[in-house]
Amino acid sequence: MYYSFGPPKDSFKKLAPKIDSQNMPIIDVQNLGKVYPVAVKEPGMKGTLQHFFRRTYRNIEAVKQVSFSIEPGEIVGFLGPNGAGKTTTLKMLTGLIHPSSGSVRISGHEPFARRPQFLQQITLVMGQKQQLIWDLPALDSLRITAAVYGIEEREFRQRVGELAEMLSIQTQLKQPVRKLSLGERMKAEMLAALLHRPQVLFLDEPTLGLDVNAQTAVRQFLQEYNQRYGATILLTSHYMADITALCDRVLVIHQGSLIYDGLLDGLLERFAPYREVSIEFDSTQAVTKDQLLTYGTLQTLEGCKATFLVPADDLTQMVSNLLNTLKIQDLSIAEPPIEDVIAKVFAAGKT
Repeated sequence: MYYSFGPPKDSFKKLAPKIDSQNMPIIDVQNLGKVYPVAVKEPGMKGTLQHFFRRTYRNIEAVKQVSFSIEPGEIVGFLGPNGAGKTTTLKMLTGLIHPSSGSVRISGHEPFARRPQFLQQITLVMGQKQQLIWDLPALDSLRITAAVYGIEEREFRQRVGELAEMLSIQTQLKQPVRKLSLGERMKAEMLAALLHRPQVLFLDEPTLGLDVNAQTAVRQFLQEYNQRYGATILLTSHYMADITALCDRVLVIHQGSLIYDGLLDGLLERFAPYREVSIEFDSTQAVTKDQLLTYGTLQTLEGCKATFLVPADDLTQMVSNLLNTLKIQDLSIAEPPIEDVIAKVFAAGKT
């Protein structure tokens, strides 16, 4: 789903020039917080009557004093388990809900004011939430979006043609949305969300439910869009392939608090300071399990193949020992899976 936030068409005819963000963050978040009051009800008839006449509440702190800034043109991953506060944060950044505390500035604008100058510069895409009209061709829905943003016909055709070519859905736009595959529909939703050429993209699980090929196509499109238009992207995803393919920097939120802000490589080094070493040794050589345990933490042993976890600082010495004492036919060294690292971050819950 995308939220166009569109005011009446004439509103966009009086837009002020875009703020020059060259020397300032395009997204600036300071001590952002959101608290939801939730009614508390005791069980039984007595609890029901008390709830009806004298309701009590407890506060749920969904987002806790989050601060970060993002420069123009960055693609930043926003990671966290379900219920961590990712979507709540995105909704505050786009002005859908009002923060309980703190401040947000997007391109110099306060999101909750919902001014046309701000709304024309952003978009929010949420995976598997539909905005296109189900029984009409996608092109008809795109014309409605163009009318909302006051996009002239010539410019509309040019933008649709350009984005459709980047997404490889030129012919599908003339088909009813209900006849499109999930991947094609997501591409059409993406095109609709970007028709007004926003400079800030908030993407909440944009590849959710897509097959591998469709996921790859969406990633390639986002990368090309970022390079072509210099757009800033804040991306949430449970598919770590999305993050590793697009993002050098990640924000990690857990239980409403920001627990990491830095390079993805730095996250790997901090929470997974080990490497995975896989070997295949000569079958004619007698090698015992106890002997293999001296080289590192033995993960698997199947026939002549073994896998170890080795601290990064000990890697050189460990590989040297292996090569000097065993007849090695094959050896490979890999980073631990990013999914394992992120799971470890969430389990720790703190830096």
